[in-house]
Amino acid sequence: MENQEIARLIAETADLMEIAAEDSFRIRSYRNAVTVIEGYPERMADILKDPARKVTDIPGIGKGIAHVLGEIVERGSFERRDQMLEKYPPTALEMLKIQGLGPKSIAMLFEHFRVSTIDDLERICQEQKLRTLPRMGAKLEEKVLRSIAQYRQSAGRFHIDFADRIALEITELLAPLKVTPAGSLRRGRETVGDLDLLVTGPDATSALDTFTKWTRVHEVLAKGVNKASAKVGVEGLQVDVRTLPDESYGAAMQYFTGSKDHNVVLRNRALKQGLTLNEYGLVRLSDEVKVAGADEAEIYSMLGLPWIAPELRENHGEIDAAAEGRLPVLLELGDMRGDIHMHTRESDGRASLEEMAENARALGYEYIAITDHSKALAMANGLDEERCVNFARKVREMDQSQLGLRVFSGLECDIRKDGTMDLADDALAELDLVIGSVHSYMNMESAEMTDRLLRAMECPYLKVIGHPTGRVLLHRDAFPYDFERVAAEAAKRGIAMEINASPERLDLHATLIRIAKSKGCRFTISTDAHHPKHLSNMRYGVKMARRGWLESKDVLNTLPLKEFEQALVGRRTG
Repeated sequence: MENQEIARLIAETADLMEIAAEDSFRIRSYRNAVTVIEGYPERMADILKDPARKVTDIPGIGKGIAHVLGEIVERGSFERRDQMLEKYPPTALEMLKIQGLGPKSIAMLFEHFRVSTIDDLERICQEQKLRTLPRMGAKLEEKVLRSIAQYRQSAGRFHIDFADRIALEITELLAPLKVTPAGSLRRGRETVGDLDLLVTGPDATSALDTFTKWTRVHEVLAKGVNKASAKVGVEGLQVDVRTLPDESYGAAMQYFTGSKDHNVVLRNRALKQGLTLNEYGLVRLSDEVKVAGADEAEIYSMLGLPWIAPELRENHGEIDAAAEGRLPVLLELGDMRGDIHMHTRESDGRASLEEMAENARALGYEYIAITDHSKALAMANGLDEERCVNFARKVREMDQSQLGLRVFSGLECDIRKDGTMDLADDALAELDLVIGSVHSYMNMESAEMTDRLLRAMECPYLKVIGHPTGRVLLHRDAFPYDFERVAAEAAKRGIAMEINASPERLDLHATLIRIAKSKGCRFTISTDAHHPKHLSNMRYGVKMARRGWLESKDVLNTLPLKEFEQALVGRRTG
């Protein structure tokens, strides 16, 4: 069992315990263990099976949690979880995914109305019974109903990093065969409904047997000569593995990458040229001779087009742009020179400044910015003015030559409800980089949120708008505001829009990136890392930037160190 699965079981049990109003100390110990397990580089199952090692040697894992881990690895559950599932049905966990409800609200709903499913919750809201409970009203009913609709729309979808991780595991499982992801994952979509993998190589058909017998497969949906489909992991991601001959590899890659709309336009283009295009190849209609198939770029070339990057294949003008020679030279991951949004133990991060710097240097970065939270996020141990200034001084006084890269002092400063910044200007003036973010009052009307963001941009020290729409994928929609107006003002003031690379956010998305670029905006791409391992999420932010047609010149933290320094100073004194 993988660490992520173990952590999920413990986290869900903690949620059920919170619904039951049980011992807060044990709940907290479970939640702390989840953080440790998720971030640990080795599999807990491997450590537990090694007689020469003790899982209690891991900081944050005590004897109680070690016993829990042993039970989970042995039988897939543990005693406390079993007890909670006798008291509450597993469907109660789904309700925690509905905005506006917390454990106490769910406990109250269960006590008064025996609500234990999303359907029950929807009925109670439609019957206007939710508003009869203490501290609940008509507005909450409306919010819950909207959230239920959003939840159902996103059900069965998975974050890109999860699909990416499963693809890597299957690639390793089927080595030395060539395994290539297609579909939504290859196009870099924010979430994935299922995972398409193409397999080529000698005796590729044996891959289907290996895949369907994999220990992570819990349900085989279908298996034929050239394709197998199965549900993988306790999460139930559907994975389709297709084997194909080398001579059809390029055509299959093009076909199964999609999108459907892109492929329809491409097939129509082929027909106009007397050709037919499918997953097996590009064939001349007059004599049924295959003219291309093994190489994807050759497919596009035979249709009079340069190869189009997968991230662009959404039928949003990319085929016309390709035909007219207007495709952008897309940003590459290797263009990124620094990561400028991350957190340390100074607020709610899980590592020290030195540890974050060491891991960033290993990724080849020239610079980073440490941007811990401001005081409004008390639960995140946010910095007040005094701590902010002292921490900035500490960064300046560090021997950065020993760290091997430049560290900028920064802050993710909350944008308050009225649009003012959470810290006073004289404290912000001490920093190299200020990111302004909205973390509260996200249910404001569009006009109010627009005014809030416009007022925030009056701060002369603000350089970046962090996660600009506030969305959390599969959990919370973007807050509404006049994005075009805000983007135009940001461009005018030299304030960059962040593309937040966290797989839970990926904010901005492609459409808004293109809008902001059309208004003259520049961008930053950063991971919002709270742990060193999160720094590797930069690739997902770059994927989003590519989907938004961005080039290296559009992104500030592709600049070499000296030019990046000048860009920061230009905003602060301009």
